[in-house]
Amino acid sequence: MKTYLRILQYARPWASFLPQYLLYTVLATVFGLINFTLVIPLLSVLFEKSDKVASEAPSQLPEFHVSIDWAKDTFNYFFAQVLDTYGEMGTLTFVCAVVVVSVLLSNLFRYLSLRILAVVRARVIKNLRHDLYHRIIRLQLGFFGAERKGDLMSRFTSDVQEVETSVVNTLTAVIQEPLKIVVYFSMLFYISVPLTLFALILLPISGGLIASVAKRLRTQAKQSQSTLGTMLSVIDETLGGIRVIKAFNAQEYVKGKFEAQNAQYAQASRNIDNTRDLASPFSEVAGVAVVVGLLYFGGTLVLGVNPTLTGQTFLGYVVIFSQVLTPAKALSSSFGNIQRGLVAGERVLSIIDTEPLVRDKPDAKLLPAFEHQIELRDLQFSYGNVPVLQDINLTIPKGKTVALVGPSGGGKSTLADLLPRFYDPTGGQLLIDGHDVRDCTIHSVRDQMGIVTQESILFNDTIFNNIRFNTEATEAEVMEAARIANAHDFIVAAPEGYQTLIGDRGSRLSGGQRQRLSIARAILRNPPILILDEATSALDTESEKLVQEALTRLMQNRTSLVIAHRLSTVQHADEIVVLQHGRIVERGTHEELLRQGGLYQRLNMMQTTNAALA
Repeated sequence: MKTYLRILQYARPWASFLPQYLLYTVLATVFGLINFTLVIPLLSVLFEKSDKVASEAPSQLPEFHVSIDWAKDTFNYFFAQVLDTYGEMGTLTFVCAVVVVSVLLSNLFRYLSLRILAVVRARVIKNLRHDLYHRIIRLQLGFFGAERKGDLMSRFTSDVQEVETSVVNTLTAVIQEPLKIVVYFSMLFYISVPLTLFALILLPISGGLIASVAKRLRTQAKQSQSTLGTMLSVIDETLGGIRVIKAFNAQEYVKGKFEAQNAQYAQASRNIDNTRDLASPFSEVAGVAVVVGLLYFGGTLVLGVNPTLTGQTFLGYVVIFSQVLTPAKALSSSFGNIQRGLVAGERVLSIIDTEPLVRDKPDAKLLPAFEHQIELRDLQFSYGNVPVLQDINLTIPKGKTVALVGPSGGGKSTLADLLPRFYDPTGGQLLIDGHDVRDCTIHSVRDQMGIVTQESILFNDTIFNNIRFNTEATEAEVMEAARIANAHDFIVAAPEGYQTLIGDRGSRLSGGQRQRLSIARAILRNPPILILDEATSALDTESEKLVQEALTRLMQNRTSLVIAHRLSTVQHADEIVVLQHGRIVERGTHEELLRQGGLYQRLNMMQTTNAALA
């Protein structure tokens, strides 16, 4: 129930729709009730007892007041007038005409209520997706390393769709059906209190059966949604790694993984459908049992020694009571259907409720323009209980270039990720001009940094928009950045030039072209601090030379942190820091480190030998 009410919060402001919806629902229900209440006078006409109805009619039009008696007396007044003027055939026509008008009005107001509900449904789903997307954008990078991308996609798509289908669409049942039941039972109590009390004793039988089915549905729904997320992850991995799959002849292997998840999801869906389908037979059998019991007890009230009901009144009562079963059945069916939607809603809300570990403090300030130095003081970082960086002390003066080198897994990329606050240190401080970055807003910290990653991250858009990304640069500025990054020539040779679409993640470009666009994007940003994570790794020899020259010019008078595996690209750095097992083991210039004869010299010798053999 808590999850359901939480989802309904996304329909706010309720004042914009709830009064109208309730009004239309009440009117639709009242006119629907009139349709079946008119069965009693209709039977009176058909069974030639209309004179009795006429004799009970008031002699003048009753004064208006909201009650069943006023509605009954008003109808009987007009009934008597028509009977006196037009006879029984005219009266039959009058009753039938009132039924038609009542049906028309009932359906008109029901349609108007559904139109309002459609607006509410769209609002709930839109706001839910809005909060989900905005929360995912705010979450730290570590969250995405722990979650499957396919599972996150399933929450955006199938889970939100399930919420719409199973939860939001049941608003009609949750609001309208209970209202119908209350109105119908009010009329039933008015007709016969003993008969209605007897019915209320029998009805809980149906409710108990449906509740047991709903509990089982909830458990099965959790398994189904989890299996779907896993299956979507397999699909995502297949599409992303299709080249490797084909190269290793692994089609049968990945098909086996997919088929296992597909079969598991199909079985879970079958179990849910089988259980959900039980709700209808259960409620049908229970409903018939209640009606049969009602017919028997009502028959004793009509056929007993001292009858308290007439035959036509009892038949009218049965007709109205049969309509009570319809909303009751719809309500119980909705309660069963809603379980799967609530599970999906919990999965969506669990992401929305996840607080980002890296976020602005309440009193966070703007980081002033960079003037002096970056300082890492006793810096430490761990993934859970696994230490990655320990006792890092490093100063990067403004305008200097510092290179991070060392074996893979030494913590180079992690250290670089701490600067733009992709992660926050678990110990020590990271200071920019003496300001701890954790005390500054994330936006102001990242606004002073340009980043080129080892993997070229591009978007399915034009070349122009990828370079201009999130800036207000002019076309001339974009083209100049492309020239500096040695990208202009291949861009103008493309079919549409700068307006060429590059495909998903830049799939229509070569690796070197993608990297040069990433470099152009960083150049255009013109930040005071540069972070280059293997920025030239994907380039061929000629392009690497040209881009390295461009980067050297770009890094002049700028503070740069360069991560490099190929030591030849960082020989001219102001300082080279060698990381191993999360610690700084050597530092100095290229020449100084070679003279030390330590890890850097061994790495340089290995790369020189490999280059000579190649």
